[in-house]
Amino acid sequence: MKLLGSEAVMKILLENHVDTVFGYPGGAALFLYDELYKYEDKIKHVLSAHEQGASHAADGYARSTGKTGVVIATSGPGATNLVTGIATAYMDSVPMVIITANVANNFIGRDAFQETCITGITFPITKHSYFVNKPEELADAMRNAFRIANEGRKGPVLVDITKDVTAAEVDYVEEEPYDTAKYVDEAIDKKSKKFAKLINEAKKPVFYLGGGIVASGASDEVRAFMDRAQIPAVNSMMASGVVEHDGKYFYGMLGMHGSYAANKCIAEADLVVAIGTRFSDRVALNPKRFAENAKVIQIDIDKSEVNKNVMVVESIIGDCKEVLQGILPMVKEAEHGDWIKTIEKWSKEHPLKMKSEGDLCPQDVIEEACRMAGEEAFYVTDVGQHQMWAAQYVLHKKPRHFLSSGGLGTMGFGYGAAIGAQIGNPGNKVVHFTGDGSLHMNLNEACTAVSNELPVITVIMNNRVLGMVYQWQTDFYGGRHSHTVPERKTDFCKVIEAFGGTGYSAENIEEFKDAFQKALKAKGPVWIDCDIVSRQKALPMIPNGHTVEDSIFE
Repeated sequence: MKLLGSEAVMKILLENHVDTVFGYPGGAALFLYDELYKYEDKIKHVLSAHEQGASHAADGYARSTGKTGVVIATSGPGATNLVTGIATAYMDSVPMVIITANVANNFIGRDAFQETCITGITFPITKHSYFVNKPEELADAMRNAFRIANEGRKGPVLVDITKDVTAAEVDYVEEEPYDTAKYVDEAIDKKSKKFAKLINEAKKPVFYLGGGIVASGASDEVRAFMDRAQIPAVNSMMASGVVEHDGKYFYGMLGMHGSYAANKCIAEADLVVAIGTRFSDRVALNPKRFAENAKVIQIDIDKSEVNKNVMVVESIIGDCKEVLQGILPMVKEAEHGDWIKTIEKWSKEHPLKMKSEGDLCPQDVIEEACRMAGEEAFYVTDVGQHQMWAAQYVLHKKPRHFLSSGGLGTMGFGYGAAIGAQIGNPGNKVVHFTGDGSLHMNLNEACTAVSNELPVITVIMNNRVLGMVYQWQTDFYGGRHSHTVPERKTDFCKVIEAFGGTGYSAENIEEFKDAFQKALKAKGPVWIDCDIVSRQKALPMIPNGHTVEDSIFE
């Protein structure tokens, strides 16, 4: 069958079960957008205010649904505006396909209007990039993009298509999505037996849970392991929700702003089972002393993560779900009562409880929002103090329900991602926790939420400073607050009302509860401006290069 290249793109999107894309049109992308117009009954296009917002929306859609996020942009600035969103997805292993249109092939290399080498720009932050300037290469590049995005360790793949290819005739034959390769360790049987033996023999075992568990859908296997062998668990931020916040044997988030009990049990364990996690510098703050009393074993889909930051005694390369299913029958039922009692003692000595510095405590705000929004709600954050407060205090119940930029730490991620989550889960509540600094970066996406009547509830922890950097300057730089007190006069209620949404302000918890209750009934976006004092800190905290023994609590 002969089709225009642009229509072949639509057909291949449908082959891969894509029904929603995010993006922004432009000259080089006109043929693609002309086809989107014709396919609007099959593919919903969500127009953003800025391409970065579209990339974060595709990311949030992917994280919350488990599907592949798709974003489309034009050449030049349209493509380069996607870069931060691509890097965010790459660092957190989120499957995305990015489609950019470039100038016609005869203009490539001539510094044509809105020409950029986007494949070169994004080479370090994609799993793969395709430059398609020949019609016969289009279909295979598009199909491979979806395969690569979802194969092994997930991530973004870019397909850059010259305008003349989108206008040319191409041969199209409908195909099933390309199969993804299975990554199985050659010695998996032998290693699985060793893993089971180490777990069975351990007196003080700990599961360290990472985002790979979410990607593989292995939450049930983890919980079964914990119950069978009474194994305590801690998680990285990316694994929030893998185990319920109040689950048996669960002790919260690990790392710089993790709970004392979580960090202490890693320090005192005799066996650490790391599953789908990469020992980032925000967790292994001092890699040489991380779990220094334990044997560390690791399960991961990406062999490059083994012995990269922390040395392990054994590893299995493979899908977390499949590997855990293989090991579980070999693990004996066990009790670790004394070990659990010791961890409980640490929890009581230093409970994860915020000391409020003002009339509105962030912990109370977050917990009340969770109680009112319910267990099916999705929670999205930007980056900063509010992100750590949310990671600590959101009442996590399910995987994929907490979305945050972990590896790149992207301020401005949250609103776009919340829009993507709401588009992907129209029947669920979406709550966006942000700070005044982060919200200023992409608040223009409010028009996207209004245009699409998305009932995203944004809770602004407004302390009028760039909170996390301000905290570091206070504690480690002699209180020299260099450019972290912006002196902005933004009235967030008026801003969202100008966009067409609804705004409330709250100076105490009763005002917040009243505003949130109203927000739950709204048809469009709502912002709640919460008055948080600037001296409120994200604690506990372990400084860079230090250990749990150096924790700051006050």
